[in-house]
Amino acid sequence: MDIFRYDESLRQEGFCRIAGIDEAGRGPLAGPVVASAVVLPDGKTIKGLRDSKKVPEAERESLFDVIMGCVIDIGIGMADAGEIDRINILRATKHAMEKAIRALSAEPDLLLIDALKLPRVHIKQICPIKGESVSASIAAASIVAKVTRDRLMQQYHEMYPEYGFEKHKGYGTKEHVEKLLSYGPCPIHRKSFDKVMDLALPF
Repeated sequence: MDIFRYDESLRQEGFCRIAGIDEAGRGPLAGPVVASAVVLPDGKTIKGLRDSKKVPEAERESLFDVIMGCVIDIGIGMADAGEIDRINILRATKHAMEKAIRALSAEPDLLLIDALKLPRVHIKQICPIKGESVSASIAAASIVAKVTRDRLMQQYHEMYPEYGFEKHKGYGTKEHVEKLLSYGPCPIHRKSFDKVMDLALPF
């Protein structure tokens, strides 16, 4: 079953307003975790839509524009490095998803969430593993979250150009590790991540 047929099968079960939810940025050493909630129109297919991690950057940008041009509803939520440090990355990810749902203009009757349950949200939830490869709504949310976060990291690059955030987007690449060794962490680094503090300059 392709990703659009999966969502359509749920609509045929009576779920009219389905929101796909996904995040970007759980793994990086710096920057926020960003979540999006996307409600696609019934019967709409988007050529090339798939898991954002399998889509080249230029194509992600194009898919983002197509998604934004056809969605019924969309919500974005995020948790910054400070919140991640206070409550841990898993809880911060769930908070970002909850914020994305609250940002929707109307409440969905079904949430499709990539592999996570949101116990504080009292809406029916289905949480498939590798959901971006199962559901079109989740795949769309993954594209929106990824592009939104990448654009934020470009803005952070302009604030902290010495770290090269425009290239690695905060992930623990060799270049990023070398920059951390040279400069220590900046305000958007996740101080609760052991690798960040292991690389911090001694003061």
